[in-house]
Amino acid sequence: MERRYAIDCDEDLARRIEALAREYDLTTQEVLHQLVALGLEEIDGEDV
Repeated sequence: MERRYAIDCDEDLARRIEALAREYDLTTQEVLHQLVALGLEEIDGEDV
């Protein structure tokens, strides 16, 4: 089951996310999903 979450970003962070999306031809939602997954892997030391 999927869940939706919302975050508030300052302009600098939003620009960085949008730049990654453009660079890799992804949506901002896909970029955010990957960033969260990578962050959790870093914390847990395992694949998400």
